[in-house]
Amino acid sequence: MQPVVLDTDVASLSHKRKLTGPLAARLIGRRPLVTFVTYGELTKWMEIRHWGARSRQELADWLADIPVLPGDESVAATWGRLSAAGIQRGRPRPVNDRWIAACALTYDLPLATLNFKDYEDFRLHHGLRILGAE
Repeated sequence: MQPVVLDTDVASLSHKRKLTGPLAARLIGRRPLVTFVTYGELTKWMEIRHWGARSRQELADWLADIPVLPGDESVAATWGRLSAAGIQRGRPRPVNDRWIAACALTYDLPLATLNFKDYEDFRLHHGLRILGAE
């Protein structure tokens, strides 16, 4: 199975079984991965929304089958390059989007997202592959 990094929006919809349309079809037969950032964002949402024990366990069970890409030194170096390049172009991107893009680029994996505009700069200038935009 070909691996693909799920952006947080796609991970959330996939977990809830609400991802539909062309992107859902493109994910069939692919091995989903999430970044440490998405793992953290999903955890934050769970806490903010005061999920009960059943919902927490459902998320934990779903995440148990999905490898988490770490934020290691290679990812940090890529993040630094993305950050600097965005500032130099006058287009700094949100911090978490930079981390997610850095993971996908470091591991040379495509990203599945519904937020194309958030990642377009990384695609144009850094070669980020976006599932559905390939």
